Amino acid sequence: MSAGASAAADDAATITPYPDGPLIVRGDFEILSPDGEPIPGGRRTVALCRCGVSSIKPFCDGTHKLVKFRTGDN
Repeated sequence: MSAGASAAADDAATITPYPDGPLIVRGDFEILSPDGEPIPGGRRTVALCRCGVSSIKPFCDGTHKLVKFRTGDN
């Protein structure tokens, strides 16, 4: 594998669901609105809301802890 291919693989997006919490997205990604417009993430790692209660959707604000959100993964 060439150095360029290795760098591209390192930049690939990964999504990790955290039990009772958000989806953590790392790497090279783009988040789009329902209309297809880019939503600025501002970082290479973001937490996306899964509970539906965040005040900064699509991003997580930690509210899942207050509402005792459960994913059923435990």
